[in-house]
Order: sequence, then C-alpha cells, then structure tokens
Amino acid sequence: MFPRLKTAVYRMIHPAHADGSAMPVPKLGDFTMTTRTLWISALALVIGFISAWVALALLRLIGFFTNLFFFGRLSSALVSPAGNHLGWWELAVPIGGALVIGVMARYGSERIRGHGIPEAIEAILINGSKVEPRVAILKPLASALSIGTGGPFGAEGPIIVTGGAFGSMIAQLFRLSSTERKTLLVAGAAGGMSATFAAPVSAVLLAVELLLFEWKPRSLIPVALASVTAAATRGYLLGAGPLFPTPPHPAFLGAGALAGCVVAGLLAGALSALLTVAVYAAEDAFRLLPIHWMWWPAIGGLAVGLGGMIFPQALGVGYDTIGALLRGDVPRTVIAGILLVKSVIWAVSLASGTSGGVLAPLLMMGGALGGIEALFLPHCGAGFWPLVSMGAVMGGTMRAPFMGIIFALEATHDVNMLLPLLLAVAISHAFTVLVLRRSILTEKVARRGYHLSCEYAVDPMEVLAAREVMRTNIVALPAEITRAGLPYPLHPNHEHRGQFLYPVVDSEKHLVGVIPFRTLREIIEDSSAPLRPLSELAKRDPVVAYAGEPLRTVVYRMAETGLTRFPVLERPGSRKLVGMIALEDLLRARTRTLEQERRRERVLRIHLPFTPRRPLSEPDGHVPTGSHQDAG
Repeated sequence: MFPRLKTAVYRMIHPAHADGSAMPVPKLGDFTMTTRTLWISALALVIGFISAWVALALLRLIGFFTNLFFFGRLSSALVSPAGNHLGWWELAVPIGGALVIGVMARYGSERIRGHGIPEAIEAILINGSKVEPRVAILKPLASALSIGTGGPFGAEGPIIVTGGAFGSMIAQLFRLSSTERKTLLVAGAAGGMSATFAAPVSAVLLAVELLLFEWKPRSLIPVALASVTAAATRGYLLGAGPLFPTPPHPAFLGAGALAGCVVAGLLAGALSALLTVAVYAAEDAFRLLPIHWMWWPAIGGLAVGLGGMIFPQALGVGYDTIGALLRGDVPRTVIAGILLVKSVIWAVSLASGTSGGVLAPLLMMGGALGGIEALFLPHCGAGFWPLVSMGAVMGGTMRAPFMGIIFALEATHDVNMLLPLLLAVAISHAFTVLVLRRSILTEKVARRGYHLSCEYAVDPMEVLAAREVMRTNIVALPAEITRAGLPYPLHPNHEHRGQFLYPVVDSEKHLVGVIPFRTLREIIEDSSAPLRPLSELAKRDPVVAYAGEPLRTVVYRMAETGLTRFPVLERPGSRKLVGMIALEDLLRARTRTLEQERRRERVLRIHLPFTPRRPLSEPDGHVPTGSHQDAG
C-alpha cells in the first residue's frame, strides 16, 4: 500500500533554510575560509606590530628591575643577577618581589598567577576569548617584577599572555564572533613569542598545537601574518639573527649518533615527566598550607633566594647560560647546579603562583641534560647534545613536538640538526604521552575542572554523507489518501518501529509534506473530521536534508531548528524523497570510526603447502557495533 524507497547517490550538496527551502551557498571545497578572513588578517597585522613593542617593553622592564634590585642602578639592559654583591641581602629581593606579586594577584587579578599559557587556553575555551584589559597591564608588570627579582622563569609565557590580551582587547572593539576573537588573541600571543625569540614559525606552531585547537586557514593565515609582522618589527627593535648562535654541526650522522638520539629522547622524556610531576606535587603541598594563597609566592621567593645563594646562575631568565651550554663551554659544576638547584626552585616558585614562563627554564634544564649526555654519547660537535635535549625536553614537556623541533632550528639557524631533533623529540613525546595523562600546561586547566583533548583528527561527520546513514526502508504516505484509507491503529511496529515522522509523497515520490505520528493518530481518531487528502493536512515545506550533504551540516541544522528527524531529498532543487535521517542515525558514523580503530584483522596471509586455507579477511577481534533499526 505504501511505497518503499531505495538509496540514491548524488554529489551536489547545499544546506537549506529553516523552513526547508534551498539556500544558495558556495559549493563545498577543501576549506571553509571566506573573504572575512582578509579583514581578520588586517587586524592581525596591526596586532603583530603591537606585540613586538609589547615584547620589547617587557624585556626592558625585566632588565630595569634586575639592574635596580640587584645592582642598584638605572638601566634596562638584560643582565644576569648572578654577578651581584648583595650577600645575604640577596634573600630579601625575591621574597619582596613575590610579596608584591601576591598582593597584585589578590587585589588586582588572579589571572596574573602562573606561567601564562594555561591562562590563555582558559580564556580561549571558557571565556569566549575575552581577556580583561587590566590583565594586559598587570601580567607584564608582575612577570617583569618576578623575573627581575631573581625568579627562575622565562619571558615567553608572560609575553604570550600579554600579546594575547592586547589581541583580545583589539578584537573586543569590533563586532566579531568568539572564533574570530580567538584568532586575534592567538595572533597576539604568537606575535609576542615571535618577537621575543625571533622564531616566527615555531610561534605559529605553538599557536596551532596549544592554543587554536584547530588547523584551518581562517585562523592559521592571520596568526602567521601576525607572527611574521612581529618578527620583522623585532629586526628594527632588537636586531635579527639567531638567538643562540652555535658552531656548525655535521650534516650526516652515523648509526651510533642516531642511537644516541634515541637515548637522548628517552632521557628528555623522563626529565619532562619528572619536572611536570614536581611542579604539581609542589602545588599540592602549597594547597595544604593553612594560609591564603596570596602568601604562597613569598614562600616560593624564599626558595629562589636560597637557591640563588647556592647557585647564582639559577636566578633570572638565564639566556647567557643557555648560550654557553650550546657552545659547549660550561663546566660540570654548572650543569649539576642547573639540574639540581634550578629545577627545584623553578618547580617550587612556579607552584607557588608567582608569574613567569616555562620555556626558557626548560631550555636551560634540557641543555644541562645534554651536557651530561655529551660525556658518554658519540661526539658530534660542541653543543650537539645540549641542543638535541633542549628541543626534546621542550617538545615532551609542553606536548608540542613540532614547535620544539622548529624552535631549536630557528634559535640556532642550524638546519643540519633537523634529523636528530626529529628523532629525539618524537621519542620524548612518545614517552611523556604514555607516562603522563596531561602536560604541564593542560594539567593546570584540568585542575580547574576542564578536560582538553589535544589530538587532531578528521571528524567522521565531515567525511560521511547523509546517504550513507539514512534509512530507506520507511513508510511514506500517498498524498491523495484520506483518513478513511489509513490503517487503524497506525503505530510503529516491527520493521518500521521507531518511525515518528511520516513523509507525504505524490505518485512520483516527490515530497509534499510531513505528518508527525501524533498528528496522524489524531486524524485517524477524529471520526467527525471531514475526509480530506493528506496533502492538505501535511506540514508543507518541512526542514529537509539532502543525500549528498555531510553529516556535519545535518547536525548543525538539527541544532538550529531543534528537530531531530528530516526527510532526505535526492538533491537540491529536487523534491524526490530518497530516505529519512534521525539523530540516532548519526551515531552510526561514530560507530564506524570505533570499529575502524578497534577491529583488527589480518588481510594478507602466507599460505604454506598442504595447509588448510582460511578466509582472506578473517577478523582477529571484533567490536560490537549494535543493531540498526530501520525507522525514521
């Protein structure tokens, strides 16, 4: 009595308005970028330029505080606190700076606590990419004060937050979406890092791997332009050239050196895990203290002061020590001091809630680890193993392997190090991913109640079309039939169980409208109603899907309309009905992905003579995928 429908395959795809009528849109391509990206890119250029000046101001402010508090002079040149002659008064400098930072955090903004990148992640994912203007002022001031009073931190974290804050503020001046604000926030962060380290490519990779949470031209292009602008501006403000020039290393490595890179990667992964655990163990210890967190930085400052008395090179950013490690002219006592003293005071002071970055300390500790490795691994030139370990520790600790590789290349301009860095960073990354559930960055966000997934993959909703999951074994009602011709009681049963929306079609299977099951039952039960054809009772111009549409488009349409069942038409411009799709059908895409990941089978087999043959694709394991009910 009721016509059955067969599957049809088409490639043209167009969405529809909420009323179901076709909406003209550009044909789908590989990317979703529009010309609006040009406007966002123009803003990103401005933000990149500003970020370079912000980086310069922060570096000058760090130099000013260092000279003022450790040497009693007015100068903004970057110097190491190690050469001071304060004696025991050196203890008071980091404690006093930490006390001021604690007050600023409590009465100014708690967002200035920490090393910056987790705060940027939280602003992006939770706060709609909105950063308060006062953070843009207090964060660099607190970070400069922390580092300038001896804090064992880097400037990159504060610059990332500050640059991102300026990017967010500029974005908030315009009528932009949350996604566009995110792009400009990250553009400012990448610009700040690019200007600080003269590393524009690794700044973009950091943005992609840690901040953007997508890999799309609409965000990548503005961020890249901001990074390039900041790096170009840096050439006029701070000079160009590698940040840490190194002697040339061999372009060819033997098997022994490559095996050494594996060892270096494993040791770097172990150090990365140890540092991450140490930071959060110290933070847990601080939480047990019966005092307000405003006073925690002062305790961290005490640890910094004591560490500085034991090993002065542990104070401050330590760019000079990093350069010496890469030149291979650091004594073993300094290497031991970095690994034993620098790592301890860094973990304690960072956990206390003071302000500072993690990148420069990771470089220093990774370089020290490489200095130890140089004692027993094959000799490949001065600074070879410190550089390999720097990239491996950075990539493993921050879970940003490509950023770690490219940063090491940009900081030294030694492209011959690409192969050993790739191997060591990959091993380190594998070690930390297997040993630790989260990185030093995401653990902080997770402790605030938010889980992050840092893996990038193509959503099955993007690649599967409606025709691949729609139901074709459905009940369709003829348009000319009346209430008298309907079966009673009409209820979903057996093969059509679960169908709660009935399409009404004409003789050529063209969709006329739809009737929900409740409405249809009311029509049947209302014997006093006049006998009218279903074409007059059906809801005209319903919301529909098309056979070739990606499931992502269907999901968005369901979210926009609040409906969970659509008739599926052959193609835009045609009213021919080919099936039905419901919310539960979309789960089939997820089920397919799970089966692809978990179903193991041996496809090729080697058959020996006189042995029985088994089917070619006999599965070794099977994941139940559930049953599919043909209903709509």
